[in-house]
Amino acid sequence: MKELELNTKIKVCAFEEFSIEDRELIDEARKATARSYAPYSKFNVGAAVRLADGTIVSGNNQENAAYPSGLCAERTTLFWANAQYPNMAVDTLAIAACNEQGELERPISPCGACRQVILEVEKRYNRPMRIILYGKNEIYLIEDGVKALLPLCFDSDFL
Repeated sequence: MKELELNTKIKVCAFEEFSIEDRELIDEARKATARSYAPYSKFNVGAAVRLADGTIVSGNNQENAAYPSGLCAERTTLFWANAQYPNMAVDTLAIAACNEQGELERPISPCGACRQVILEVEKRYNRPMRIILYGKNEIYLIEDGVKALLPLCFDSDFL
């Protein structure tokens, strides 16, 4: 029997360690949480992407009483960016969340469906995106793309 070892490299950073551009993107994700529609879970998530030309697009989670009909912030943001800027690759994705007590202390990570969509966006533009996961006490930076969060992933190469 062989053993396969998978390694993920995630940097744990303070807000001040990021560039001005990354801090701006994080702040846009944080602001997007306030525009979220989450009357059921009270869990507001915001996301923002910086496209290759520097354009920032943000979005947030949208809930529905029929739970499967809602959409996560990451997918809302990426789908909007791809629809409005179809020829522009995503450089960086930032994600933030808050609940009724305020911003979360630790970063949240994208759900499985969002990870799969991030993978498809990376494949579409043939380049990994940087991912920033915001928390008040620490911020995670993934520089190698979503495969760090989605090892052994399924993509169009299998079709």
